[in-house]
Amino acid sequence: MMPPLEGIRVLDLSTLLPGPLCTLLLADAGAEVIKIERPGRGDEMRSYEPRFGGDSANFALLNRGKRSLALDLKQPDDRTAFLELVATADVLVEQFRPGVMRRLGLDPAALARVNPRLVYCSITGYGQHGPLAEVAAHDLNYLAQSGMLGLSAGADGTPPLPQALVADIAGGCYPAVMNILLALRQRDATGTGCHLDVAMADNLFTLMYWGLAEGQATGRWPRAGRGLVTGGTPRYQVYATRDGRHLAVAPLEDKFWHAFLEIIEAPQLEDPALDPQATRDAVAHAIAQRTADEWLQRFEGRDVCVALVATLEEAVAHPHFRARGLFERHVRNADGAEIAALPLPVDARFRAGGTSASYPSLGEARPQEFADTPGAERFR
Repeated sequence: MMPPLEGIRVLDLSTLLPGPLCTLLLADAGAEVIKIERPGRGDEMRSYEPRFGGDSANFALLNRGKRSLALDLKQPDDRTAFLELVATADVLVEQFRPGVMRRLGLDPAALARVNPRLVYCSITGYGQHGPLAEVAAHDLNYLAQSGMLGLSAGADGTPPLPQALVADIAGGCYPAVMNILLALRQRDATGTGCHLDVAMADNLFTLMYWGLAEGQATGRWPRAGRGLVTGGTPRYQVYATRDGRHLAVAPLEDKFWHAFLEIIEAPQLEDPALDPQATRDAVAHAIAQRTADEWLQRFEGRDVCVALVATLEEAVAHPHFRARGLFERHVRNADGAEIAALPLPVDARFRAGGTSASYPSLGEARPQEFADTPGAERFR
C-alpha cells in the first residue's frame, strides 16, 4: 500500500534535534525530504560524537532516508535554486530565531508568493512573538521557564538534570508533525498553505495538565515532592534494593497497593494514621531487605505496577521490545555498516521503504536532480 505521504516534498532547513526528528517522521511515512545544509559544514549534529562513518551516529539516526543539498542562501545562484525548490515543495521546516528568515527574504509571506500552497513550519523555543521570543535557550531552559523542572526538585530543593530532551521532542517535534499534517489536510480543502508557529515552551504546559487543574481549581499550586506523581505519596516512588538496584513502584490504585503490601509483607502500612513520610520510610526499609531479582520474582505475575529501573542497554535487549520489532530497521553509512534505526511512533502500515536505508552525505544531491519532478512547473 502506498505510504500516506508519498508525493509530499519537504524542505528541511533545520538542524540538531526538533526539526530533523520532525522531518524524519515525515520521511518514514513516505515524504521526500530534502535537507538544505550550509556548504562545507552542514548540520552541526554531523560533528557530534560518537562517530558512525564520516558523520556522527546521532546525525545518522535523525536523517535516515533524506537527501542533502548544500546551499548558501545568501548567494544569488543558491538562492535562486532554493526558490525553484520552494515552488515544488509542499512543506518547509525551519528553526532559526525569529526574524532570521525575514532578513534573508525567505519569510512566510515571501515564500507564499512563490508557492501559495506551501505549509511553512517554524519551530522555536518561545515562538515568533512575545517577550522571550528572541532569548537564546536550550531544552533545560524551556523546562525551567515552564515550571516543569521545578516540579522535579529533590529533597535538597535541587531539580535533577532530565535525561530526555522533553522540550525538543514533546514540545517541538511532535506538535510540528501534528500541525503539518493538519495543515496539509486543510490545504486539501482550501488549496492554500499556512504558517505554523510551533513554540517548544508553550507545548510543555500540555504535559502538566494535572498541575494546571489543581492550581486553577483549588488555588493550591503543586510543588515538588507534594503531588501525586511528584513525590507526595509512597505509592509513586523509586526504592533502592539490597544490591543497589532500584524499583519503580507505582501502585496508585487501592487494589494494586493492597497486593503490593501483601508481597512486601507490610500489611500494617494500610493504617490510615501513618503519614506519607513514615509509610515511605517503611516501604524503603522493606525493599532494601532483598535484591532486585528476588523482588522481581516475588512480583512476577501479580498486578502491582512495579518495574526494575533498567539501564538503556538492558531495555534495548528486553524480550518485550524485541518482540515488538522496535529495532528491526537499520540505518546504513557510506561504508555499508549498519546500526539499528531510531524507533519512531509511525504505524508499520504507513512506513515507506525497506528495513535498511542510508543517511545523506553533505551536499550529495544537486539542484538539477529535483528540477524535473512532476508538478515542478505548478507555480512558475
